[in-house]
Amino acid sequence: LSKKAQKKALKKARFEERKIERRAKEREAKKEKKRKRAERIAAGEQVSDDEMSQKRPKSNVVKNLFAARVVIDLGFDDKMGDKEVTSLCSQLAYVYSANRRSTNPFTTLLFTSLNGRTLARLEKLNDSGYKRWAGTEWWSESYDALWTRGSTASVHDQDGVVNGSGHDEEPEGTETRDALEPQVLKDSIVYLTADSSEILGELKEGETYIIGGICDHNRYKNLCLDKATQTGVRAAQLPIGRYLSHLPTRKVLTVNQVFEILVKWTETRDWEQALYAVIPKRKFQLG
Repeated sequence: LSKKAQKKALKKARFEERKIERRAKEREAKKEKKRKRAERIAAGEQVSDDEMSQKRPKSNVVKNLFAARVVIDLGFDDKMGDKEVTSLCSQLAYVYSANRRSTNPFTTLLFTSLNGRTLARLEKLNDSGYKRWAGTEWWSESYDALWTRGSTASVHDQDGVVNGSGHDEEPEGTETRDALEPQVLKDSIVYLTADSSEILGELKEGETYIIGGICDHNRYKNLCLDKATQTGVRAAQLPIGRYLSHLPTRKVLTVNQVFEILVKWTETRDWEQALYAVIPKRKFQLG
């Protein structure tokens, strides 16, 4: 080859080499962007329409609200270590995301007894992103405030406005709990716990289902059951043993997994489908 041809070939080779490097960098940049977007969604951050359209095409899915309330009882702050509190807060974000994505979401997500390290951790995450979780309620009071109307715990409205729960400010447009809803009947409340002997048959609109907001790796036996008994509410367990009797490992699930089973049931009206869709496959494997 002539010197001119050699230079041209060398230039082309360098161009192709740089092209491969550029493509690799672009792929890494896309992966990083996707990862950050997923973290924001998991943390309950609102994602713009442009970002969502990059993830998947928009669909005109009509959501059919399931007219029941799910309560996450956060009154176990003193029973967890710092790592467990961190894990719990991540699970709360997954709960919110699962309800928001569902075609049959629960009408109300209520988080009670928000205090201590759990509150401090949520305040640090994404510039207090939990305050922008639309359609959620956050109470510093215990869930028994549902039927004892002596206080005025406050809520987020559907635009995600926060009020109460340990915050001093009261932004315009917020509503207090007493003004928002009537007193709840105790016989319409069910505390979900694997320690109960009663098995939950179905979910019913108009009822309230409480999930114990604790990450304890099953250290505390009967903790949620005892709390339900002390507060005089019915306790029941999910029908895991009835539909998954061959499950070789323990039936302890994370907070978000319990919630995802509930919301999957509202979509399918089938416990078996809901359980198989949510429980990790590794729990079906021996050894």
